[in-house]
Amino acid sequence: MSTHQPLSADGPNRLTATLARRRAAGQKSLVTFVTAGDPALDATVPLLHALVDAGADVLELGVPFSDPEAEGPAIQAASERALANGTTLKRCLAMVRDFRDRNDQTPVVLMGYLNSVLRMGSRVFAEAARDAGVDGLILVNLPPEEAQELRRDLAQVAIELVFLVAPTTTSERRAQIVAQSGGFVYYVSLKGTTGAGHINPTQVAAEVAAIKQISELPVMVGFGIKDGRSAAAIGAAADGVVVGSALVSLQGNEQLSVEQRCEAAAELTRELRAALDADEVRAAG
Repeated sequence: MSTHQPLSADGPNRLTATLARRRAAGQKSLVTFVTAGDPALDATVPLLHALVDAGADVLELGVPFSDPEAEGPAIQAASERALANGTTLKRCLAMVRDFRDRNDQTPVVLMGYLNSVLRMGSRVFAEAARDAGVDGLILVNLPPEEAQELRRDLAQVAIELVFLVAPTTTSERRAQIVAQSGGFVYYVSLKGTTGAGHINPTQVAAEVAAIKQISELPVMVGFGIKDGRSAAAIGAAADGVVVGSALVSLQGNEQLSVEQRCEAAAELTRELRAALDADEVRAAG
């Protein structure tokens, strides 16, 4: 069984500590995803604070990219809006730094594509991310076999590199991925891109159980979780859920003001939090 150790010599980073605290208390973790710079550059930091106030445990901040192949229409559109607003990786890091002015407790995980990191340089990125207050990184198009250099550079600054496991991943491949993942294992609940539907909770529960047999890391499940009902169904089997497209879609509603979009995201987050905190979900283990 994989027993990944926290990266910091002084103890676990915020991501590891937060998820461990939730699990020890028999509670489910809520990870919320939004795209940096969407719907406006100055809207992201207030949105992050609103998500935390509404009950998010971990903030996943999307770094917009021109060819986000794992994303469905909602997050693709968000990336387009963010790039049009002038969002860059450096600006994403600046947003995290601004968020840290008021919040030094909530973990922030950057989610994006290797291309952006390669352009900045692995070591330069790792140090800049540490200075900004980043706790974890997810790169959708980074295979574990090619992650050694980046993982080393991130380890030196106590940032966890999180990997994804898909429904199509073989058991042998799953073991290889899980052994390298840090912070948590991200299980993709269905075949397809973000925002797709048709989650099978029974199948997800079986896959989560298989991961837990080979790893002590928390298992978060994402893709296709849109509301309290789906969060509760999946959260019953996992250590927590990741919700992205449903929140991102709200930011694309041009009929609402930026402030109203922020409140709509907070309202959905409160619904998700309440669903995960329900006695029957927590009792499911």
